[in-house]
Amino acid sequence: MKKLSLLVLVIGLLFSCKEKAQKETKKVEQLSNQIEVIDFHSTHRCMTCNAIEANTKYTLDTYFSKELTAQKITFKTVNVDEEENVKIAEKFEATGTSLFLNVIVEGKETQIDLTEFAFMSGNNQEEFSAELKSKLEAELAKI
Repeated sequence: MKKLSLLVLVIGLLFSCKEKAQKETKKVEQLSNQIEVIDFHSTHRCMTCNAIEANTKYTLDTYFSKELTAQKITFKTVNVDEEENVKIAEKFEATGTSLFLNVIVEGKETQIDLTEFAFMSGNNQEEFSAELKSKLEAELAKI
């Protein structure tokens, strides 16, 4: 009886480890060769904060629709005040409005902080869009 229980335990552990390894492999595959555009914000947003999001969406939709469809570029907004976003906010050290590119090549992440640029140009759609487009094109060339 003890041998049977031990065998069941070992088989259970093997399947558990195999399943975990498969999940980790999928995670790495999902992180390969893409650019995540992440717009962090707090619950209460100013005009510039809203403009940063709107101009980021405009730029992505206007110049990178193919890359969005192919998921070479993804866009998400993250409210740093919400409990479920604590880990990602900590990872990027975002405490309020921030704009980041997270460039992922072969599973390796490189964060590019665009917050200063975003605030400086956030209310000027043409200037903002041209600069963000340029930065994204430069990073796309690397993936």
